This record gives sequence, structure tokens and C-alpha cells, in this order.
Amino acid sequence: MTTKATIGVAAGGIAAGAALAALGYAAFAGSAWTQYGHATRARDKDEQDPLLDGFMPLYDVVERHRIHVAAPAELTLTVARELDLSDSCLVQAIFRGREIMMRSTPPPAHVAEPLGILATALRLGWGVLTDVAGREIVLGAVTKPWEPNPVFTDLLPRDFVGFMEPGFVKIAFTLRVDELPDGTSIFRTETRALATDVDARAKFRRYWALVSPGVALIRRAMLEPIKREAERRTAVAAEAQAVVAV
Repeated sequence: MTTKATIGVAAGGIAAGAALAALGYAAFAGSAWTQYGHATRARDKDEQDPLLDGFMPLYDVVERHRIHVAAPAELTLTVARELDLSDSCLVQAIFRGREIMMRSTPPPAHVAEPLGILATALRLGWGVLTDVAGREIVLGAVTKPWEPNPVFTDLLPRDFVGFMEPGFVKIAFTLRVDELPDGTSIFRTETRALATDVDARAKFRRYWALVSPGVALIRRAMLEPIKREAERRTAVAAEAQAVVAV
């Protein structure tokens, strides 16, 4: 095969891949638009979250993800809180895509970002609604996500539940672990959002249809790094104990 032909085949493959990605994105966005306002409780009892229900029993959209981790629950949650996704090419590409779509201003390059999901969320304005040590942390904020550079505002837990000021969206998300009988755990993350009035609902529905594929990808991108690091630390601890026992 000539060089020209090889380049042509490669270009065709890239174009086909891009077309498939675009179709996948469009399908996901269309599904998000159709399903908006029809979010339901988890069918599996183990996935139901009474803590989160206490802050947002009703919601317009929901994202739920989980993964089994061969590590103790407390360690897994510690890893989840400390997870740094700033080096993820996928996450960077998603945020860059939002900047382009929304014409938003990226943060100054010289500003040092805090490491870890929890530290980053707190810096952005999220607040802790409840924190059950070694079990679950629920964070919440109100914002206007359709703005190019949205501002996240935290509320006291008692105020978050009843907040319905027009023109906003309430968002809550969790980092949660469930301990299993064999000493391993299930890590779960759930994100819920609720618009506070009809106008905000219309704006948020359009916005959600655009960004929901990226939100889902970021949530899924969390899972494997958490599993990998928690299991690595568990293995290191087991090796250390074995050396001491010898």
C-alpha cells in the first residue's frame, strides 16, 4: 500500500470514529432531553440512599455509578476524597469542551488547584451537607449552571432542603462506600439536580442535554482510579503485615 493510500485509510478511519462519537453523543444528549424530569428512585434497595433522600427527595435528573473495590470501606472512601483527576486527559478534554460551548473563561494558569475531589469542590463553593466518617459524604450547592462561569453557593443543611428561590438549580452529590461481609466494599457516587422554577427548569433542561454525556464520563472516570489506588494501598498494607509477622 502506498503512503498516500495509507494516509487515506487512516483519515477515513479517524473520520468514521469521529462520526460514531458524534452519533453517540447526540443519542446520549437526546436521551437526557427526553428523560429530563423523569428521574426515579433506585430500584435496588442497596443503591437507595436515605441520607441523600433527606436533602433532595425529588429531583429532575440523577446519575448513579458504582464499582466493587477489594479494599476496606474506610480506606476506599479516603481514596475517593483524595482522588485527583486534574491529570486525566479525558476530564481535561471534557472541561475544555464546555469552555468552548459556553464561551467560558478558564481559570488562570498560575492559580494552584487544591488536590482531591473534596478539596476542589469546597474551593469552588460547594458545602458539606453531611459527613458520616468512613461511610458517606454528601455535598450540595445552588447555582445557575447554564451561565458561562457559574458560581456555586453552599447553604446550611437545614436551608438546602427548603431552598426554592426562583432561577436556580440545586445540586447534591455523594461519595459513598458500603462495606461487604468479606472486608471489601462497593464505592458509589450519585448526583441529583432540581430546578427551582419553570424558567430555570427550561434553561437547565437545555443545558443538561448538552453536558450530561460529559458529566457521566467524569463520574465513570472516577471509578477505576479509586479502585486501583485503594487496592494498591491494601496490598501494600498486607505485605507490610506479612513482613512483620515473619
